[in-house]
Amino acid sequence: MQTLIINIKELIQIREIGIQKVSGKEMANLPLLKNAFLLIENNLITDFGLMDNCPTLPDAKIIDATGKVVLPSWCDSHTHLVYAGNRVQEFVDRINGLSYEEIANRGGGILNSAQKLNETEEDEIYKQSEVRLKEVMQLGTGAIEIKSGYGLTIAGELKMLRVIRRLAENYPIKIKATFLGAHAFPKEFKANHSGYIDLIIHEMLPKIAKENLADYIDAFLETGYFSVEETERIMEAGKKYGLQAKIHVNQFTAINGIAACVKHKALTVDHLEIVTDEDIEVLKKSETMPVALPSCSYFISIPYTPARKMMEAGLPLALATDYNPGTTPSGNMNFVVATACIKMKMTPEEAINAATINGAYAMGISDSHGSITKGKKANIIITKPIHSFYQLPYEFGSNLIESVIIEGKVI
Repeated sequence: MQTLIINIKELIQIREIGIQKVSGKEMANLPLLKNAFLLIENNLITDFGLMDNCPTLPDAKIIDATGKVVLPSWCDSHTHLVYAGNRVQEFVDRINGLSYEEIANRGGGILNSAQKLNETEEDEIYKQSEVRLKEVMQLGTGAIEIKSGYGLTIAGELKMLRVIRRLAENYPIKIKATFLGAHAFPKEFKANHSGYIDLIIHEMLPKIAKENLADYIDAFLETGYFSVEETERIMEAGKKYGLQAKIHVNQFTAINGIAACVKHKALTVDHLEIVTDEDIEVLKKSETMPVALPSCSYFISIPYTPARKMMEAGLPLALATDYNPGTTPSGNMNFVVATACIKMKMTPEEAINAATINGAYAMGISDSHGSITKGKKANIIITKPIHSFYQLPYEFGSNLIESVIIEGKVI
């Protein structure tokens, strides 16, 4: 089956084979063609170019994109999309002045979500998560990472990862699963950290590996959660099962966690609301992708990742939603891109690079996703008629997407 998109006003993020990510000044460059065509065969991009060279294909399905922008779908490399219920009361508590830490100390936060998840049947969790996944697909997300971490028990973590696997089996979107048993310490292990880490390493990990339920391993490396040393134990254990690390770090404090992540060759370090000069120097010597989560900063009123400082130092940067019930109850990557421009002073070019090609790198799928490249998956956003792609972050409250193609099919 062939689909030919013609008269594209702007075809953006066109890349040659082999470009895995963009860094530093390169992030300001977003290659595009005006008055272009794009050819899809089955689920792959097979050709693109100027309309002057558009092929004549009488049997192809034709989509006329006059006045519209076409770009690769978003790659959301950090979410907690699978969960039960909500944490609406905590939203009100924050409005009334309680901090994230104060809410957690009252039994809220991650432990609140863990209780709800362990009390909810797997099929019900699947139904709730399925609704969220359908929504983010319609908002242009064509690849997504989903973490466990609201189980904090053997049964709960396995239940979450099985739900993620079911979503991957039933929907065309590319899904990567991350095991985040080290999200918080359960109440019964509050004074016995090593006991819980032993549970993760010696009981959870073998079961997860046996069922092949995870692609990556994660931990919340933060003051009051998992220390540098504890996180290193978890990363080492993950390596033995072929699970590369993707680590929450530097959300509230900088405790040399980034250096530890780089030492263990983590694929990503995520959050980075606090970044030191030493952190930047360590990242410059690595292949680790920094990931910013601006809608989390927006929702709980904490600092934004210092994107300009990091890019000016030559670093790459990816953007993701952090979709979760407590600190970012939104999976809207369009809002993430807009917020990165408005609050982090990223240019539209930089933000789109961060949400597409660098987002794909942060999921380990650069060879198949993240750009308009021959041979890559046909995961495409087609906008409504707009003046230019700058309008996407500019009209931050409007849905400017007309249609989304995933694996070559309009969803």
